Amino acid sequence: MQPTATVLVYSDDVSTREQVRLAAGRRPAADAPSVEYLECATLPAVISALDAGGVDVCILDGEATPAGGMGVCRQIKDEIFDCPPVLLLIGRRQDAWLASWSRADAVTAHPVDPVALADALAGLLRGQKAGNAA
Repeated sequence: MQPTATVLVYSDDVSTREQVRLAAGRRPAADAPSVEYLECATLPAVISALDAGGVDVCILDGEATPAGGMGVCRQIKDEIFDCPPVLLLIGRRQDAWLASWSRADAVTAHPVDPVALADALAGLLRGQKAGNAA
């Protein structure tokens, strides 16, 4: 039996966090571990959760306010030792270059596409760098 992975989901919007959870489900792929979600609505909550450890993947909402997921991604990549991989949700396909700047490991677009999100998350859980699904 595979261990359970912890996936941090950051968005100030509760419905976006819910869409992510529903899209990826309890197991994003047959060969990926089952997941537990840790929801965060603020940047301080994200930093606190990452400092505590045990997070395997982060999913960050690029459209979150006041701290957008792209800036949060860049910050945690700079500040968190052994930062977990990050899947970034972007609002516009044209923002893919900003996702590269933020050092996101994978990108997918709003509105949440369940297949693209689950594939990208499963790839990160397997330790693969996922491509740009935006």
